[in-house]
Amino acid sequence: MNEADSQDIAERAQRAGYTVVDRPHEAAILVINTCTVRDNAETRAYGRIGHLKMLKDANPGMRLVVTGCLAEQDRDRMQKIVPHVDAIFGTQELSQLGDAIAAWRSEFGEIDSEEAEERALLVPIGGSGDAVADAYSHLRAFVTVQRGCSYYCTFCIVPHVRGRFDHRPMTAVLAEVEQRLEQGAREITLVGQTVNAYRDPASGADFADLLSRVAELPGLERLTFLTSHPKDFTARIIRVLAAHPKINPRLHLPLQSGSNPVLRKMNRKYTVEEYRAKIEAFRASCSGWALTTDFVVGFPGESDDDFAATLASCREFGFAQAFSFVYSPRRGTPAARWEQLSPEIGAERLRALNHVVDEGLLAHNAAKIGTTVRALICGPSKKDRTKLAARALDNVNVIAPDTEGEARTPRPNEPWLDIRIEAAHRWGCSGTIVGRARHFDGPARAVAVPVLDLILA
Repeated sequence: MNEADSQDIAERAQRAGYTVVDRPHEAAILVINTCTVRDNAETRAYGRIGHLKMLKDANPGMRLVVTGCLAEQDRDRMQKIVPHVDAIFGTQELSQLGDAIAAWRSEFGEIDSEEAEERALLVPIGGSGDAVADAYSHLRAFVTVQRGCSYYCTFCIVPHVRGRFDHRPMTAVLAEVEQRLEQGAREITLVGQTVNAYRDPASGADFADLLSRVAELPGLERLTFLTSHPKDFTARIIRVLAAHPKINPRLHLPLQSGSNPVLRKMNRKYTVEEYRAKIEAFRASCSGWALTTDFVVGFPGESDDDFAATLASCREFGFAQAFSFVYSPRRGTPAARWEQLSPEIGAERLRALNHVVDEGLLAHNAAKIGTTVRALICGPSKKDRTKLAARALDNVNVIAPDTEGEARTPRPNEPWLDIRIEAAHRWGCSGTIVGRARHFDGPARAVAVPVLDLILA
């Protein structure tokens, strides 16, 4: 959801005449899009905002803007905590943020070469921008179908900072998808806090209807969606997933806990047995798909038996990946008022759970060794610029040597990489690029495999 919002903010700025840059010291306006779903995200956001004061001191004309969930939650006290922030916009104020950015445009004029050189001497801090325009950003398009959530899980801050369900008209969603496809998108991600609870305000059509309509649009290559709730994962949705080959073979369905007593305290609205029945129906119709999930450990009142049930569920369902977190109290949520487990217990349980998760994901990734997968390029790897990063259809990260100089000459018109998988890791897979294609279902151009000659003296 935050990536979708960041994409929207960047596009509003571009329409207002700005150029989006990827280094903070080059910007006239810095927008920090924040999250507050966990304490660590909130701490990092304030830390990033604090670090950027150096740039404000060096260039008082720079505008520093904070938006997102933390801005919504702390709008009344943020100005006291970080007084160098120029403007604060909540989660429901993206249009006002766009209007403000457009109104500020005349203040900056054009940056001359001398000023640009002077800014380049500043020490870059605060990291690079995420979800901003680059040579590859148009290949993956996030289309928001719904904002907010009305389920009020006892640990979750989202309904308090993003509001209750607000569904976009299906006509608007379809129109935006078509626009993204015309702009060159190869993969569409339908985004919602609880995306499969979607209902069209006009017709009452549900998420299965929307998914089917999008999957049938001309020019669509790949389709995926995030994030689903087990309560709303229906037999109709399963039939749509099985019927449309353009939908990526990966389902993300958060379990959160393998204990029914904990699920009740979380107000998750399903039992482990109900989750199991839905997964069995899903796998019967969508064999070979990757199943991924979320877990929260160390929830208030979670006993050793409760945690053991979570470990057992993790082994039973064989998740291809799981995003696991220690429970983090959020101000204003019911669970924050309950007796908390110690941080040591939470950390110990997270380590134990991650060990079991690793077994499943390594098995999933290892099954790719010896095969060739078609993956959508992300660009040069952030950790090693001599390699390219891409995502397979099941969202597995794939890294391969950049044999054709992509870092120097981007080729977003050939975004599909055929990668021969040679090794599996916790973070994904690695291999060698053997082909490139313009379209997912199109022919590949052969890529020469590097040959290393070993000369023994």
